Amino acid sequence: MRNSLAYVLVTLTACGGSSPVAHEAPDSGVDVDGGSLVPPARGFQIVSPDIAINPGVEVTYCYFFHASNTTDLAIKKWASHMTPGSHHMILYLTPTDMQTPGTMSTSQCGVTKNGLTTPVWTYSAQEADAESVLPANDGHGVPVGQLVTAGQSGFLQMHYLNATDAVIHAHVELNAYAYDDGAQVTPAAPFVTYNTKINLPPGSATAPSSDTVSGNCTITPDLKFYVMTTHTHKQGVHTSVKDGATVVFDSTDWEHPGSATWNKTPFYSFTSGKLTYQCDYRNPNNRTITTGDSAATDEMCMAVGYYFPTPTGSGHLCLDSNMLN
Repeated sequence: MRNSLAYVLVTLTACGGSSPVAHEAPDSGVDVDGGSLVPPARGFQIVSPDIAINPGVEVTYCYFFHASNTTDLAIKKWASHMTPGSHHMILYLTPTDMQTPGTMSTSQCGVTKNGLTTPVWTYSAQEADAESVLPANDGHGVPVGQLVTAGQSGFLQMHYLNATDAVIHAHVELNAYAYDDGAQVTPAAPFVTYNTKINLPPGSATAPSSDTVSGNCTITPDLKFYVMTTHTHKQGVHTSVKDGATVVFDSTDWEHPGSATWNKTPFYSFTSGKLTYQCDYRNPNNRTITTGDSAATDEMCMAVGYYFPTPTGSGHLCLDSNMLN
């Protein structure tokens, strides 16, 4: 991060943790007739305002919100829908408001620290319709979940690209499906890496420059992962996550990297005690590209995974090769 090494994941009890499954409307995802998500009977829905995107424009907006839940919830599933023109979306939860709820803004819009508020990557989607279902059994008959506090603060980061010759109006929708009230769950948490050392030299369309960044993160083998993926911007040509010499995840598609998932026993544990992540880049632009939030002008190198148990309710951040939390 350009201006701060202090991006810290906060505890899930403060901004995104875990608990069980809930009664909900038909769990069918997108409403084909309406072209939008059906709100869950137990949980909450967030819909960003429509925004006009002019032809050829690439831009990132953030929509800041308070979740509508009046009690703490344990989330069992996330589901999202993006209208045409939306490239990807990321849900961040925050311990306090970064901007006034209801605000759409291009500032304070990402993972870098803003004042005393630190965002926690919680869910992401690169497809128009996507979902993430938490494991129903931790191996001991207890479901896995993420806790969202009543009136939770957060924001949706939305990357838009209008490749048409007409103005489009785009928005995103997010559903959080919750377990029943009082259900007991095994808490889950995010494990996120972030690399501050990206500095891609200028290149050209015919002779792009090349560069690689990587990190090694200490990790205990008692953590059980159920999802692992990576995140870069458009100069990324290859990413990998390894457990010692074992490849855990590998992708050559920055737009749709996919993910490794383990939805039932055995979940994945890093038996080597090290998580190694790497991102390879080709820069066809005639300017230097460094670490930053903008998908249009900057780059990222992130491994993003979700694991349990987390007795303290907190996630882990590995900055470069240093475990900060």
